[in-house]
Amino acid sequence: MAKWTAFPHAAAAYTYDNATLKKKWARLHIGDAEPLPKDDSVLSAWALYHAGQFQKATEAGLKAHAAGHGAGMTVANKSQAIYATYLEESEKTKLALLHEVAERAEARTREDPNDANAWYCMAYALGRYSQGISIAKALSQGLGAKVKNALETTIKLSPKHADAHTALGAFHAEIIDKVGSLLGRTQGASKDAGLANYKTALKLNPGSAIAMIEYANGLVMLEGDKRMKEATKLYEEAAACEPLDAMERLDVEVAKAELED
Repeated sequence: MAKWTAFPHAAAAYTYDNATLKKKWARLHIGDAEPLPKDDSVLSAWALYHAGQFQKATEAGLKAHAAGHGAGMTVANKSQAIYATYLEESEKTKLALLHEVAERAEARTREDPNDANAWYCMAYALGRYSQGISIAKALSQGLGAKVKNALETTIKLSPKHADAHTALGAFHAEIIDKVGSLLGRTQGASKDAGLANYKTALKLNPGSAIAMIEYANGLVMLEGDKRMKEATKLYEEAAACEPLDAMERLDVEVAKAELED
């Protein structure tokens, strides 16, 4: 594994020992509804993830999974996917990392079909991969249906999975934005469903910067400039969020950068 780009912000505030992480678990995982790990090696891998040590967290998660702790795969996949999305500078490497996550997550869905975050990680990685190769190309490869099915399965297994609702909203918005509502319908995309997903995500996790950012993007994609004022307000709220871990910090920084443009 080549050396990954380091998390570019101070991480002292996001560095938790296992005991503190257990206490903060519910708040930190309100987005992905991941159950508190039973095994300390998996919990330690999550501590690395929350502190922005994405490469170490990925390696620790894969090691825990190899030792028989299935939940280790989720932290490995989430760490690698977040790193690829936010910090990897090479587009080619980013796509390779996302593709690898999608394959590992898909294998995990076969290993344990009831692991909601195996389905979510597969959908997230394929969704970000699709954005990288172009939505039109992804649809021609059948990735749209795969993402939609994986997100719907996630929500069926874990109805309070706010991040899956956000991602499903983005699925509807991206497709309609790229191919229009008529062609979008053939892919199962609908404006009303997309907006409903975003609203559900924010209801489940009202303090989520990424849910605000994606909802803002979705409003503009689905309804155009007439929703720009509302979208800007969502970005301002996202930029004002108080991050509790590295991923939340990266989301807040995205919102700040968007407002500066």
